[in-house]
Amino acid sequence: MAYKSILTIMTETTNAQAALSQAAALAEAQDGHAEALCLGVDRSQTGYYYAGANALILQETLSRANAEADELLSYAQNFLGKTNARWSAENGVAQIADIGRHVAHRARFSDLVVLPHPYGEGRGAEAESIVEAAMFEGHAPVMVVPNAGQPVSKPKNIMIAWNESVEAMRAVRCALPFLKDADLARIVVIDPPRHGPDRSDPGGMLSQMLARHGVRCDIEVLSKTMTRVSDILNRHATDTESDMIVMGAYGHSRFREAILGGATRNMLEQSAVPVFMAH
Repeated sequence: MAYKSILTIMTETTNAQAALSQAAALAEAQDGHAEALCLGVDRSQTGYYYAGANALILQETLSRANAEADELLSYAQNFLGKTNARWSAENGVAQIADIGRHVAHRARFSDLVVLPHPYGEGRGAEAESIVEAAMFEGHAPVMVVPNAGQPVSKPKNIMIAWNESVEAMRAVRCALPFLKDADLARIVVIDPPRHGPDRSDPGGMLSQMLARHGVRCDIEVLSKTMTRVSDILNRHATDTESDMIVMGAYGHSRFREAILGGATRNMLEQSAVPVFMAH
């Protein structure tokens, strides 16, 4: 298996370069196709006319969103046109309250979605909901890339954040094309449970499964020496010079399967390397 359809979503140009570079690099390395969906965001209130609004005001917001979509499309075409990857780009307009539906629909038909960090300066309010929609509603693996650094086409040193969860296992399975090409996959377990079938060999069953795919694995058991697990993982990724982190993504909401959980959010806020996630 390889990643043949690699999607990225653009709603602004300030932080788009890293994701476009990563998508193009993967498309070239995997003999795949990079797709850029450029969405102008209509930020007007939905469902009714709010106080003081009229048809002219609403038309102005729609016209502005269309202009933004055209600008994004031009940026993507100029950028991708300078790469050696196969690519395509298209634009459209989405209401901010409905953007998740558009993203989820496209993500379902993608092998991998590449997105910029959803947190930080210059990010729009829709950035987090785009990541959520791709994973939780589109059920696609997502690679979130930092602004700094070079694109990683074939990561050689991959760190797996392993806690025996369904989400972590799905992330590992989705990341197999990367893991099989890597020089080393580090299975990192933090404070493994003292009771349970794997208590004497934490990560052993996963290592055995991956070894049968030809993946070279090491198991590294760490103590929880810091308050947040994400801090430990990010520090270990830096110490081991990992090229990518593979982890399960978690959501917290009683009303919808979204809103990134604390550990996932902290990882995305701090990670200096791409984070590959699945749910």
